Amino acid sequence: MEREQRKNSFNIRIIYEDNHLLVVEKPVNILSQADETGDPDMLTLLKQDIKLRYNKPGEVYLGLVHRLDRPVGGVMVFARTSKAASRLSDQIRRRVFKKTYLAVVHGKLPASYGKLQHYLAKNEKTNMVKVVERDHAKAMEAVLDYEVLGMTDDLSLVKINLHTGRPHQIRVQFSAIGNPLYGDQKYGGYPEKSYRQIALWSSKIVLNHPTRKVDMAFECSPPYVYPWSSFDIDSF
Repeated sequence: MEREQRKNSFNIRIIYEDNHLLVVEKPVNILSQADETGDPDMLTLLKQDIKLRYNKPGEVYLGLVHRLDRPVGGVMVFARTSKAASRLSDQIRRRVFKKTYLAVVHGKLPASYGKLQHYLAKNEKTNMVKVVERDHAKAMEAVLDYEVLGMTDDLSLVKINLHTGRPHQIRVQFSAIGNPLYGDQKYGGYPEKSYRQIALWSSKIVLNHPTRKVDMAFECSPPYVYPWSSFDIDSF
């Protein structure tokens, strides 16, 4: 595992950095890239930080190769060169770029290990995703496998290996089987209760370095707050 204990000028933790890669810990509730809200986003903040730290003139290049939903925190990888962006995007297409998440879901899963396979369709107007039949015009296959790491009376901690990167995939698939993510106001995480932060965290990314051609793994743990604090995360 590659680890680097420092933060940039915007207080974003840098996990690893070289001439081709920038790996950071995305804080929760920050956009991955700019949208119509005009709220702060990771891509813009990191470009500004690189410009400041390296005193770079002109426009800074930084490639967004994958996204995390706004309420989700954890490991996020950016490309510092167009060559790296192209090669990492190819790894994502070939599923060499592997993403592991931790989530706390409501209830107990049907098995300690499992695979979820659905077809999803996104409504662009409402920014909502739903499970559909395979022959639906907008159907996209969504596949993940999970392992239950711990349980309390009404919550389960699961490790998720994502095989496809569909919008809101984890949230929709677990909601579809009756185990919505804790705090997920959009997909059934008990929105009638007071606001709660969604318990979904990008915990590990494995990739092949775009120029050095070696496998690298980057990890970080969710914050020690409820519901994460109900489980011994560090023991897994």
